[in-house]
Amino acid sequence: MEYKVVPFVAVINQQKETTKVVADQLEQLIQKFHAEGWEYLRLESVSTYVQPESGCFGGGTPGRMTAHQMVVFTKDY
Repeated sequence: MEYKVVPFVAVINQQKETTKVVADQLEQLIQKFHAEGWEYLRLESVSTYVQPESGCFGGGTPGRMTAHQMVVFTKDY
C-alpha cells in the first residue's frame, strides 16, 4: 500500500462566503487526486512548534504552536 499526504489550506471570505466554500475546496482536492488513482483516507491535524525569532533591538517573536491540516490518500499497488 502506498500513501500520499498533501496540505489543505482553505481560503474563504467570511463576509461573503459560508463554510460550504471550504467543503467545496476539500471536495475538489479529493476529486483531483481520485482522478490520479488515489483514494481519500482521512484529514489529519498536525501540530508544529515554531521556534522563537530574535529581532533587531530586542524585538522578536516568541515561539508558538501552530496546526496544519493534511489530507491523507492511499493507493494499492
